[in-house]
Amino acid sequence: MRLLGIQAIYPKHTTTIPAPGHKIYPYLLRNVPVLRPNQVWSTDITYIPIEHGFCYLTVILDWFSRYVLAWELSETMETEFCARALKSALGKAIPEIHNSDQGSQFTSMEYTGLLTANNIQISMDGRGRCLDNIFVERLWRSVKYEDIYLKYYRTIEETFAGLERYFPFYNNKRRHQSLAYKTPEEIYLG
Repeated sequence: MRLLGIQAIYPKHTTTIPAPGHKIYPYLLRNVPVLRPNQVWSTDITYIPIEHGFCYLTVILDWFSRYVLAWELSETMETEFCARALKSALGKAIPEIHNSDQGSQFTSMEYTGLLTANNIQISMDGRGRCLDNIFVERLWRSVKYEDIYLKYYRTIEETFAGLERYFPFYNNKRRHQSLAYKTPEEIYLG
């Protein structure tokens, strides 16, 4: 690619820039054994290429089971779609710890306020430390290689419809080697 001058197309902005004045919380999960569902949830945002640009996907993932509790898709990087995903997940359960990166969506009062109102400990990755949130990063690989890149959705509506099919497959049918070949749902619901 370098010899031919070919480059990948990426959005012009990053998904992990904190906003000025937003509080950054410490990373709480170093050397913490995760032993049960709803002990630790994690979130992140990824971009999805569509015909005329990008759309953005966020998920709330249970670390122990890899179960996707909620997801949202948006044309913009506003905080609102992340807060909607969190509210949806909180309608199902309450975690002990919630981990995210230091992006402005996750450091906003709108988002952190939902966590503190539910007495959830807030953990944030160190700057540039994608391995602090490895389970969501691995989910992005699965979503993109098993669905997005195979189907190349043209619009946000097509992407939404495709993900509505993918996430039930991921949670209920896709077996994980790291889960002794059980599905996330089997582990999450126990």
